[in-house]
Amino acid sequence: MAVKKFFSMAFRSVIRNTRRSFLTALAVALGLVVVMVMAGAIEGMIDNALADSIRVNTGHLQIRNGNYEVGKGSLLAKDLLDNVEALTQRVREVAGVRSATPILESSGLLSTATESTGIEILGIVPGDDFHEPVRDGIAAGEYLNADDRDQILLGQMLAEQMGITVGQRVSLAASDANGVGQEGLFTVVGLVDTGFPSIDQNRILMPLAQAQSFSGVGDRASDIIVMLDNQDDAESIAAQLRGGDIDVKTWRDLNSILLESMEIGLVFYYVIYLIVFLAVAVIIANTLLMSVFERTREIGILTSLGMNGRQIMVLILFEAFILAILGVAVGLVLGMGAVTYFAVVGISFSAETAAMVEGMAIGTTMKGGYAPGQFAILSLLLLAVVCLVSLYPAWYASRMEPVEALHTH
Repeated sequence: MAVKKFFSMAFRSVIRNTRRSFLTALAVALGLVVVMVMAGAIEGMIDNALADSIRVNTGHLQIRNGNYEVGKGSLLAKDLLDNVEALTQRVREVAGVRSATPILESSGLLSTATESTGIEILGIVPGDDFHEPVRDGIAAGEYLNADDRDQILLGQMLAEQMGITVGQRVSLAASDANGVGQEGLFTVVGLVDTGFPSIDQNRILMPLAQAQSFSGVGDRASDIIVMLDNQDDAESIAAQLRGGDIDVKTWRDLNSILLESMEIGLVFYYVIYLIVFLAVAVIIANTLLMSVFERTREIGILTSLGMNGRQIMVLILFEAFILAILGVAVGLVLGMGAVTYFAVVGISFSAETAAMVEGMAIGTTMKGGYAPGQFAILSLLLLAVVCLVSLYPAWYASRMEPVEALHTH
């Protein structure tokens, strides 16, 4: 029997049983929508979180003294970069480097008349392009100037928690390069909300010259943060800059925890994919098997008219394939709509929730992304699953005896 004939008969059967066909195709469509939204969420989460972390926290490269240990905030001369201005200028002249800016990291205690909290102290060059998210995030007051003295920026969320306002004088205590405790009064000139509470609530910012003076490190710095024209060039440019006591970390090294966390998270997403596909498979297999039971007499008539078991099996498989195609087509339309919504609007979190992930650039809105390749693969996989699970109902129909089938009511 010609393929066209099989298709025609299968299509008529699908149309004839409208309700059953609709529910079957809908199950396939909803299954595809779920996995598409998840794939889009993964794509957006990975790309956005990594891009945000690079943009506001790590940069593409960080140049350090080989002795420097992240997290300790050491101010010892042996752990810091020397001749920072000359080194920064040399880095800026390397092909592929967009910007390079030194920073000085340390830790201290921020205090008001009523409470205190431990914070990270970050000395920055205010005019550098890397700090544009901070400039754009000024929520109250004004931004820093390189020549400012005794003035700091504070995260808006931290300010609200401690009851600090613009213009208020606060106390800052920290150890200097010699391990001697220092304390000074600083004026809060501005409150900043970069959109990443986990970063804003844990640090204060001051001009690099002020941070160097307060900590007594001279003209030294902890790191030089480098932004590149193309992040794929990170390894090659890092190789050019390494040498002597200088160590260079790439964005992959700097975001290793984030990348590892997302790789672990992907495993759970794949498990959910499998569960969704199995649920759809069970629904399809059950529907097709019930369809075979309902059409026992019809199958007996077809057999008595000359169709053999193989042809009956092919006919049922064609019906399953048509339902799968319809379901996948509807699922792609609905799925793209849902993915677009999450890519544009996203899911919002409270600042308190985002702040729970300390040290990472996790914003208050998670947006999805488009993953056309994954969408295509998931559609084909779902199509294959439906066709695979339809083998048993098709085989069962092909094994029916004509005489018994004709006497079934």
